[in-house]
Amino acid sequence: DSGERIVLPPMPGLAPAGRATPGMRRMPGAVTPDCPQEVSCEWIPAAYRRTKDGHGNHDRYDGHRRVDYIVVHDGETSYDTMTRLVRNPDYLSWHYTVRSGDGHIAQHLRSDDIGWHAGNWYFNSRSIGIEHEGYLARGAWFTEAMYRSSAALVAHLARRYGIPLDRAHILGHDNVPGTTPQTVRGMHQDPGPYWDWAHYFELLGRPLTASEDRGARSVMIRPDYALNQPYFTGCSSSGECMPASAASVWLRGAPSEEAPLVRDIGRHPDGDSTYSVYDHAARASTGQRYALAGREGDWTAIWYLGQKAWFHDPAGEPASVPASGRLVTPKPGRSSVRLYGRAYPETSAYPRGVSAQRLVPLQYSLPAGQFYSLGLTTRGSYLRSAATATVRHRVVRGDVRYRQIQFGHRVMFVRASDVRVISA
Repeated sequence: DSGERIVLPPMPGLAPAGRATPGMRRMPGAVTPDCPQEVSCEWIPAAYRRTKDGHGNHDRYDGHRRVDYIVVHDGETSYDTMTRLVRNPDYLSWHYTVRSGDGHIAQHLRSDDIGWHAGNWYFNSRSIGIEHEGYLARGAWFTEAMYRSSAALVAHLARRYGIPLDRAHILGHDNVPGTTPQTVRGMHQDPGPYWDWAHYFELLGRPLTASEDRGARSVMIRPDYALNQPYFTGCSSSGECMPASAASVWLRGAPSEEAPLVRDIGRHPDGDSTYSVYDHAARASTGQRYALAGREGDWTAIWYLGQKAWFHDPAGEPASVPASGRLVTPKPGRSSVRLYGRAYPETSAYPRGVSAQRLVPLQYSLPAGQFYSLGLTTRGSYLRSAATATVRHRVVRGDVRYRQIQFGHRVMFVRASDVRVISA
């Protein structure tokens, strides 16, 4: 760990551990990690010992679950600490940890098991969580070795589960919405602005390129990572952060550097957005797609959190590229549409013995006349956990359909019956 050189003698008779056939489901307690062949990977199992609360730190799922998302985290601590914490049954859990220095990976859960990592049960039940050693405000921890191992792992898992390689399915923890209005302020901000999403998607084999349709009605945030060094505060006790490459752009209420940042009533119900590296209330990130709301000089406007938000986007140093894709807007006659942090089914869909989950709208609304990018469409569903009860897992599926949209920095859901879809 201190960087000294170590030379090990050759061991000709030592053979690599056998790997399971790709696609084969691992049983609980498996010791062979489910990783791509080209990365260094080991099995460090998460705890599943019963506690006073009646469960371990994850759900062991019976069968093959549906996975729609991969959630990228940073752990805000070291690899050693994370791999120790995940073995504590009173702590949380995630599927993989990636080490900064060499990209080594530890797997803690079978991919079909459910980790408690995203702060939103709907996303936990449909995602795989990958923690990365490092700190949101110290981007130097995100090394090339880490990016390459992580991208190889994500590509491997995406093939396994049929997950599209785009920013509607490969999410940062900072893109996961709160479940209720009360939880919005406490949602996490990682991996933060210093995570190089453009390079990550290049390594995934899906570079974030411009659409050939120059009349596109939406834009993808795509600043030059090396040149884009926005102002941040909060990296240290001294206040301001040192200039560093970042994947985010600031969003303002008017096309001017003097204009205030746009507001986020969920993150700051009684105040203004800040320039803190931990505050993404007024930030858009590389790879995210937004509906074009206007252009004025060197500035571009997008629809964001129910308002028009401007970012500096000069032709000589663009921060966005044209993007194709479908948009949603409220149906005619509706003044606004409610938004949700979970795509749960209607009450009538719950069978006897499964408590109906109350679907509470968030504090945001989508006003008539505004447009937001469509990420995916899904029927409402709820997975009853078996970790806190003696019953088996039960998936409840409803008839109500939802559209996942890029509403602010986070994705959110609207009922399909409330909106109309505009083609690319």
